[in-house]
Amino acid sequence: MLQALADGILSGSIIALGAVGLTLTMGILRFANFAHAELVTWGAYMALAVLGLTGAFLGPIGPFSFGIPLILATLVAAGLTSLLALAIDWLVYRPLRNQTNHLTLVFGSFGVSLLVRMVILLLFGGAAQYYSRTLQIAVPVMPGMRILPDQMFTLVTTAAIVIGLHLFLQKTRLGLAMRALAENPELARVNGLDTRMVVRWTWVIGASLAAVAGVLYGLTVQLRPEIGFHLILPLFAAVILGGVGNVFGAVVGGLIVGLAESFAVLIVPTGYKMAVPFIILLLVLYVRPTGIFPGTVGGLK
Repeated sequence: MLQALADGILSGSIIALGAVGLTLTMGILRFANFAHAELVTWGAYMALAVLGLTGAFLGPIGPFSFGIPLILATLVAAGLTSLLALAIDWLVYRPLRNQTNHLTLVFGSFGVSLLVRMVILLLFGGAAQYYSRTLQIAVPVMPGMRILPDQMFTLVTTAAIVIGLHLFLQKTRLGLAMRALAENPELARVNGLDTRMVVRWTWVIGASLAAVAGVLYGLTVQLRPEIGFHLILPLFAAVILGGVGNVFGAVVGGLIVGLAESFAVLIVPTGYKMAVPFIILLLVLYVRPTGIFPGTVGGLK
């Protein structure tokens, strides 16, 4: 039971990190971007490609399975994923953004999602890959609960990024501009806010968070082109459960979804785990469509 709790918090932290990027784009750009999950996959594989070019894992850091090259590769992957997100926005979403029917953007994101997945499959193949095959020894945290050093790194990294993003949204001019655009787009434009600049930075921040989430996923599990397919329902369930546009809500929603999946496998076969986020999504939409913490971008008030 305690081990299921630890596993749920770990998977929930990765879901939360991806959901934070998704809730930003949904709250500010106001459409459900189904291609966001594939940005997670893209970021994970870009880090793998960078490691393949520079020499992977030369000198692990302490008890971890990775070294400085992975950290640098993650930064490069965040930049490459941001470029992909900006290119997608310029080529696909921006021409469709002025359409009266926002479903056009949603359908466009479905097509982008499939295209990105097929490109990844073409470039890297369908076999499972790993950042490192170094064996780690799980550290006992308490009786009945053990955790790997890489998993502990994932939890600490996620917490640091979420706190940093919250401070950014609350204390910086760009963060305030993003919150203003999410709260009232028309009023923000009337007051001279450069909405195109805010939209670009929204894509950069959301894509960077997706890339980091993909690297952490690959570090603790494995890399497959289906990462985005497996994460799309948990990500949307976390965003809607926490409240669209609410960073703190996305974190809480991600943890709840991760814990629900982890405890569900104690009751039902593992193959049914993917149904858990879908059930959560249906319950939230039926009982409280606005989510636990409805509000605008910024979350903590």
